[in-house]
Amino acid sequence: MIKKIIISNTEIAGSVYVLSFKRDFEFLPGQVIGISNHLQEAPRLYSIASGNTEDVIRILYDIKEGGQLTPWLAKRKANDSIFITNASGNFISEMNEDACWIASGTGIAPFASMFFSGNYNNKLLIHGGKFLESFYFGNEFREKLGKNYVRCCTRETGDGVFEGRLTHYLKEKDDLNPAHKYYLCGSAEMVVETRDILLLKGISFGNIVGEIYF
Repeated sequence: MIKKIIISNTEIAGSVYVLSFKRDFEFLPGQVIGISNHLQEAPRLYSIASGNTEDVIRILYDIKEGGQLTPWLAKRKANDSIFITNASGNFISEMNEDACWIASGTGIAPFASMFFSGNYNNKLLIHGGKFLESFYFGNEFREKLGKNYVRCCTRETGDGVFEGRLTHYLKEKDDLNPAHKYYLCGSAEMVVETRDILLLKGISFGNIVGEIYF
């Protein structure tokens, strides 16, 4: 593992943080890195949430109650150190393909990396969250994607926000294109339920790619 010095570690919503450190390696948007607090501790995987040409690596994470890493990580400050692994993973959405990105909570991270790498043409982004503050990087998404950025909120209402779970939104949506690719990132429950909805709507299994967040 490689030692990295934290540049910033900012709470952007309740118990949700964005940690950043200097980028000095190449990666593909959608890939993950392992993070640990000690060389002898097994790393936990987190999707990179920054573009692949930015000067920093951003990691979006929420505090897991009773977790081994995130409570410690949330207390880190600028100039503190962490340890990371090399980037890896195959959750990759091609630049020119027509695709629908579907995320819940911090599962937005790999799509943020794709977006900030310039990959947002021909993309529909559907993001589910409990509260309006749960739509991380939402201002940037709205600016570039417009109506192709859909927010589904379960506990608050807002202008242009679908009231309910993203799975309810998908059940009501009748114009899903079976030729498009569908990328899912979130909890195991969300990924499985969303996959099943897409299959019932005629999307082939081969056009559905899932990544589970624990």
